[in-house]
Amino acid sequence: MLRTALRSSLLRPNVLARFSAARFLSQEARATIQNAVSASPVVLFMKGTPDHPECGFSRAAIQILGLQQVPAEKLKTYNVLADPELRSGIKEFSEWPTIPQLYVNGEFVGGCDILLSMHQSGELEKLLESNDVIPKVEGEAVPVHAA
Repeated sequence: MLRTALRSSLLRPNVLARFSAARFLSQEARATIQNAVSASPVVLFMKGTPDHPECGFSRAAIQILGLQQVPAEKLKTYNVLADPELRSGIKEFSEWPTIPQLYVNGEFVGGCDILLSMHQSGELEKLLESNDVIPKVEGEAVPVHAA
């Protein structure tokens, strides 16, 4: 019974289309993306540019990185709307279905929702500090009062 149900569900055109539309990233494309994520301490694949984000999630990601004071020289962005192959390839590379996508020192961090959550909890600041992207904030000195 299960085989029959599976076979009949696989014969539906939309299911077959999904299987045939599956794409496998070439080694060359994978190497190109790997080089891109390794080229800068912070890499953001986004829709649009930092000066002109073309979706609210990309705008939010740029704003969060700005709030974290990520220096421009340590941030590299890629506009996936300018390159359809990159747009689909980065999703397969990271195994993450949405854009924007953030990488820190070559490691995938997540999308906008993850960034926002990490920013709110303080985890993003710690991650950026531990990867020498932003300077560590030293604790405030406690004044000593004479008795």
